[in-house]
Amino acid sequence: QVQLVESGGGLVQAGDSLRLSCLASGRTFRFSVMGWFRQIPGKEREFVAAITWDGGSTDFADSVKGRFTISRDNAKNILHLQMNSLKPEDTAVYYCAAKRVPISSRLRESYDYWGQGTQVTVSS
Repeated sequence: QVQLVESGGGLVQAGDSLRLSCLASGRTFRFSVMGWFRQIPGKEREFVAAITWDGGSTDFADSVKGRFTISRDNAKNILHLQMNSLKPEDTAVYYCAAKRVPISSRLRESYDYWGQGTQVTVSS
């Protein structure tokens, strides 16, 4: 059984920073890639960032590149998303995800496990 539990969301002002965390438990050795997605009501869940299990490779959506960083602590099974210079358009529910196959990291359908999500609200 795999569980992903996000934390760290909240209400901030434009320009502020937040750090999201995702605690993984269970058979985490199966993970090749972990990622973050976000979703607002009425829209599809969109890719934000991804990182390989060894941390050697990262990928970011153009909308967050240069503002967000992704990292992982394998010893503690924690994934982080550091979000800086937040904008109102970053407002969404953010989901942590993990996958076994190390390809198509931007494709949400390719992920095997999902967390329950954490709300991030950025006011202008």
